[in-house]
Amino acid sequence: MKFPSVYYAMVDPAGGHDPVALARILLEAGARILQLRLKDAPSRDFLAAARTIVGLCRARGALMIVNDRADIARLAEADGVHVGQDDLPVAAARAIVGAGRIVGVSTHSVEQARTAEAQGADYLGFGAIYSGGLKNVANAQGLERLRAVRSAVRIPIVAIGGITEATAPAVLAAGANAVAIISDVARAADPGAKARALIALGAKIAG
Repeated sequence: MKFPSVYYAMVDPAGGHDPVALARILLEAGARILQLRLKDAPSRDFLAAARTIVGLCRARGALMIVNDRADIARLAEADGVHVGQDDLPVAAARAIVGAGRIVGVSTHSVEQARTAEAQGADYLGFGAIYSGGLKNVANAQGLERLRAVRSAVRIPIVAIGGITEATAPAVLAAGANAVAIISDVARAADPGAKARALIALGAKIAG
């Protein structure tokens, strides 16, 4: 797949935002791909938010990916699902979301990246790139491991974990096709302004 933007927007309640309200902010800022990440939400609430955000994304021509839950992605008619190493395998996730939908896979090593590609993943998530971040990671992957993964696979890579507006250029230069940023956006005083800055940064790099 080809990413519509180097900024892979994450809709996560980490900054205390309502998911639908945050999705609106990010879309209005110009985000072209969103991932809805609601780790602790009841399934009923997750589905309701997913359906609403899918509608918002459709209106703006943006893609919407659901984190972890292939069933919710299918019911909400999202564009795809992103699964982790302990979630459904690629084939099973694709069977649920349907042919033609996107399946991304979180990876943390060259071996996992190669396996995900061989199993038919459309793109990889790789990280955590830097320490800290939403999960307060102590032992980060770093840019050298990102470069190793870039050399090992052909499918797109979304880097994640502790990335900020300041560090995004180095991550993209190391081989990521896009950067997924949670804390630096969700916890910003003005998430919309931060998202616009990231989108402008991506346009500058691409141009």
